[in-house]
Amino acid sequence: MSGENGARDGRDGAWELPEYAERVLDAVERIPPGRVMTYGDVAEWLGAGGPRQVGRAMALYGGAVPWWRVVRADGALLPGHEARALAQYRAEGTPLRGGGRRPGSGPPRVDLAAARWDGAGAAGDDGAAPDAAQDGARDGCQDGGARP
Repeated sequence: MSGENGARDGRDGAWELPEYAERVLDAVERIPPGRVMTYGDVAEWLGAGGPRQVGRAMALYGGAVPWWRVVRADGALLPGHEARALAQYRAEGTPLRGGGRRPGSGPPRVDLAAARWDGAGAAGDDGAAPDAAQDGARDGCQDGGARP
């Protein structure tokens, strides 16, 4: 039986992640604490899809990975999850800008110039993106692993 959020393997009803989602989640798990990648960065690193496809994979399956390390291209915090993301950024020492007490500083954002990670060294010395076929399958949870 297959569905939009993954396919059942037919044996025990466990969910199998689509290959692209598997690759996205593997990439996100490799982002070091205190660093971030944009949705577009992840897609470019994987060499497949685009920011919207990465966002969709994260929305459906990203609850069990450090989702706060994937940000919008403007560094804005994920709507609806700002407090949780901000707590994680502060705990990890992720560079932020804005959010000060002075007028006009705006809400906090990730300082992409300082926090952006290029994926170098993530998959070994060559910095190549993870290959889902090589890494094996990851079982998702039945609720789709949606972000908290």
